[in-house]
Amino acid sequence: MTTINSIATAMFTVADQDAALEYYTAKLGWEVRSDVGFGEGEQAGRWVEVAPPGSAAVLALNVAWDGTDPGGGAIGVETPDVDAEHDALAEAGVNVGEFMGGEGEVPRMFSVTDPDGNTIWVVQSQRA
Repeated sequence: MTTINSIATAMFTVADQDAALEYYTAKLGWEVRSDVGFGEGEQAGRWVEVAPPGSAAVLALNVAWDGTDPGGGAIGVETPDVDAEHDALAEAGVNVGEFMGGEGEVPRMFSVTDPDGNTIWVVQSQRA
């Protein structure tokens, strides 16, 4: 039996935390939840978290400490109006993908890929 009761933090690897922070806040309109340094010397790092306003979960923007290439992650976020969000992001200069889904029980959605190659699926909320 698990004691885990929620998904709280998703993590993306990025090449440059400052550039990623700029993209997520200025382009996507998310807010900074944490931006703190840790460790010393070669072990020093930085923990950066962003989230859509009001979200309980956060997205950590981490450099690849093991030397691997950034990118390749994917998350889904929800919106009550996927069409309006698509339009707003396009107007903000974000390269938004084509719509898909919307048939049967599959919600309508589109994707956005950040500069490091991580994908965010923007999904029409199905919750009442």
